[in-house]
Amino acid sequence: MSALRDAFAEAYGQQPDGVWRGPGRVNLIGEHTDYNDGLVLPFALPWGIDAAVARTDTGVVEVSSRQKPDQPARVALADLAPGTPPGWAAYAAGVVWALREAGHEAGGARVLIDADLPIGAGLSSSAALECAVAIALNDLYDLGLSAPDLARLTQRAENAFVGAPTGGMDQNASLRARAGHALYLDMRTGGATNVPFDLESAGMRVLIIDTRVKHALVNSEYAQRRKECEEAARILGVPALRDVEDLDAALARLDDPVLRRRVTHVVTEDHRVNATVGLLRAGALREVGAMLNASHISLRDDFEVSSPELDTAVEAAFAAGARGARMTGGGFGGAAIALVDAAKTDAVREKVATAFSAKSWRAPEFHTAVAAEGAHRVA
Repeated sequence: MSALRDAFAEAYGQQPDGVWRGPGRVNLIGEHTDYNDGLVLPFALPWGIDAAVARTDTGVVEVSSRQKPDQPARVALADLAPGTPPGWAAYAAGVVWALREAGHEAGGARVLIDADLPIGAGLSSSAALECAVAIALNDLYDLGLSAPDLARLTQRAENAFVGAPTGGMDQNASLRARAGHALYLDMRTGGATNVPFDLESAGMRVLIIDTRVKHALVNSEYAQRRKECEEAARILGVPALRDVEDLDAALARLDDPVLRRRVTHVVTEDHRVNATVGLLRAGALREVGAMLNASHISLRDDFEVSSPELDTAVEAAFAAGARGARMTGGGFGGAAIALVDAAKTDAVREKVATAFSAKSWRAPEFHTAVAAEGAHRVA
């Protein structure tokens, strides 16, 4: 942290009051269930965003980044509004705005951001940044807000200030996850429990496989899936697909084969989350691989959000000895994850890389992760 403190002193002419860290996250299982009021099981990553912060009485928010030194932002508290400041700094400034809008006395601050989170791999750098700033301000201004409170407010910052229509999984995972655990999160109630996911003790790792492919239609396809889920829920007369209790009876009421497939995925994916939690609590971590495999098949065939690159990554990882693998995130590109014995990590990497090379695709990137601590003060 000394390098970040030195950089802060150089940028602002003073030492920070402290340094806080917001980790990135990856979702172990529970995909496209969030906007169906369902269940998810993310965990915090060893990489994230560090925020060196100093409280000030200037009535101004100043934000800069070691990764974007030419894009600092400075805005008066009274002028904070959606769109002001623009760009990446909105994620940090938006947290101040959301706190103040909710009636919390967050004042001026100087913020310097540093990141070791892999960029572009879908590991939620924006939420990590928001959460690092939020816990810093919560400490410095003695706001007394809980992690669930901060999760709601940071999601508010991203939705209303930045204008990104994301759910709250990322913020909850960054703020509420614990080392050696995955966060069992109910997206309807916000209730959460940390369940054992001690990869290190089990001699296992999660290998994140970034295909480095971004599908041009991802936003429109995502919106279409959400619309289909909402339409199916309307026909079935339930608030959300999470409320479907008898899948066979529900499918019998749906004539559209597309809606039948969408409902099948969401309902069975919630069951897979619960099954995974049961396995983890029983100490059967290796058996979780079967749940990952089933999730990927469902995302590929029923929800139709995979891609050739994701399918190839999953199939090659499993062929190389991974316990299980699946795409993660919205789909149509992005990343897959594989649950692997630590000793087989290199073999899985090599197999996936070779499979991509054989198809003349861009080489994937790999990141080996264990479940890390949620947002906290580091200095």
